[in-house]
Amino acid sequence: MTELDFEAQLRTIATQMDYPSTPKIADSVSARLRSWTRPRLISKALSKAVAWSLTVVLILLSSLMLIPQARAAIIEFFQIGAVRIFGAQPTFVPTSGPQINALPVTATPRVTPLVPILEELLGETTLEQAQTIVEYPILLPSHPADIGQPDRVFVQNAEGQMTILVWLDPQQQDRVSLSLHFIPTGSWAITKMGPEVISETQVNGQYAIWAEGVYPLRVSNGNEIEFMRFVNGHVLIWEDGDVTYRLETDLSLEEAIKIAESLEPIP
Repeated sequence: MTELDFEAQLRTIATQMDYPSTPKIADSVSARLRSWTRPRLISKALSKAVAWSLTVVLILLSSLMLIPQARAAIIEFFQIGAVRIFGAQPTFVPTSGPQINALPVTATPRVTPLVPILEELLGETTLEQAQTIVEYPILLPSHPADIGQPDRVFVQNAEGQMTILVWLDPQQQDRVSLSLHFIPTGSWAITKMGPEVISETQVNGQYAIWAEGVYPLRVSNGNEIEFMRFVNGHVLIWEDGDVTYRLETDLSLEEAIKIAESLEPIP
């Protein structure tokens, strides 16, 4: 849910609430104010000191908001009643099913593109085996011409079998250059992530977004979900039929679209 959707929902709920009638206290308060014969006044010097103190506090808070870690802590601190206001860091709330409900979520997203992350992912398999596991066709890009087949293949259960294809950088084998996710409709991997949209575009005439953000993946022994990304770049997300595609790359938007539009069945 976006911030605008959340605000709209709160406004709708507020209009449907029954509020008690407010007591008439204006007369009694006015009478008490008039009865004061010795009002408490703050001296000009004290007023100036208070003003300067508030100014210093505001400057300090403004400076802290420039520091990402401090800003995150400050934003997370604010709370309205029982509703705590969090920052933009994504959270994972399982929808249903005993396998998903038991999965804890780590607090700090992974952003490093180093290959050791791949060693922690569950569900590594071969491209041939992946085709027999999932119910949708696995497509491969033909652009650029020398891209070849993926170096690593994973299939993970995310209320639907999600396929992850990973290409390593030919010049730097400890670095991921490209990753492509196939996410079936109904998977929590779609419904529980809200990437930060940079711009809107199209892939093969279909609506697409150019965004950035981490992604939930199964790691360790299967009882843990981590938010991570393989490439410190952007992600192109589009939908075709019952599958949502997520192309993660550090290339330009134009190049990412070319790769996306070159997907074709495995010969």
